[in-house]
Amino acid sequence: MLQHNFVTIADVQAAQKRLLGIAHKTPVLTSRTVNDRTNSQVFFKCENFQRTGAFKFRGAYNALAQLPEAQKQKGVLTYSSGNHAQAIALAGQLLHIPTTIVMPDDAPAVKQTATRGYGAEVILYNRHTTNREELAQTLAGDCAQRSAEGNRGLILIPPYDHPHVVAGQGTAALELIEEVGQLDLLLVCCGGGGLLSGCAIATKALLPECQVIGVEPELADDATRSFHSKTLQTVTNPNTIADGARTPSLGKITFPLVLHYVDDMVTVSESAILRTMFFLWERLKIVVEPTGVLAAAALLEGEVKAPGARIGVIITGGNVDLAQIRVLIPF
Repeated sequence: MLQHNFVTIADVQAAQKRLLGIAHKTPVLTSRTVNDRTNSQVFFKCENFQRTGAFKFRGAYNALAQLPEAQKQKGVLTYSSGNHAQAIALAGQLLHIPTTIVMPDDAPAVKQTATRGYGAEVILYNRHTTNREELAQTLAGDCAQRSAEGNRGLILIPPYDHPHVVAGQGTAALELIEEVGQLDLLLVCCGGGGLLSGCAIATKALLPECQVIGVEPELADDATRSFHSKTLQTVTNPNTIADGARTPSLGKITFPLVLHYVDDMVTVSESAILRTMFFLWERLKIVVEPTGVLAAAALLEGEVKAPGARIGVIITGGNVDLAQIRVLIPF
């Protein structure tokens, strides 16, 4: 039987205390134009203003802060398309923990540069020919062997399938609800399900009647198919502009959490992602990346309709590779 008690509201609340004064309390923005367009009251939780430019810092710091001192000295390893990479790198820098990051060689240059800038060792791979999880496990195994021989040994901190990461990500919803109060609906972007499951846990504990809906790209709809079929589905290197949602599947921890706490899953098209990204740039005056607007796209493009409702929307990140932006501009 699938377990859904890997992470509880107590874990999310403990993470919030751990992050106090370390993570930014990100702003909540509103827009009269959006409210009129959706006939609802919308609150955007802007994690693009979080440290490293994305919500990922919450989970990364929460996980690294709880490592035993001996492991902190040895270091950590992770794999990421960019935002978790930067988050682990910065958390490691703040906690004086060496970090090694496995990143795809086509990850946005801005994310690669920032990750190295925080002091991490970056190992690049070809995502079309190499499985990043297997590569990371091999590297961790090699390091463990070296550790047994008296050298450095690294522990793997995955980007979403880890209870401390999930608990840390859930603090985004906790903050939002503490600031705006009652919500009828919360929309959350979904890649591997760490943010979605963490936010759903927090929301259902504080606002049991609030509906939580996860949003994926149509081209990377593994979590949506998994949710509706109740069987774990996968996708291989989906060609979506939402690079943070190119995860192959939900995890062993996040899948049962999503099934238990989330009310529905929907998908949005590539064109909807682009339209929403440029709309938020122009109307809210905030820089958001393609993955960061998934939840907003579901609302603004009509995939989710809730007239008269109070709606929370998690904007997950703002790490846009400006050198590539002309490729995305549809005019």
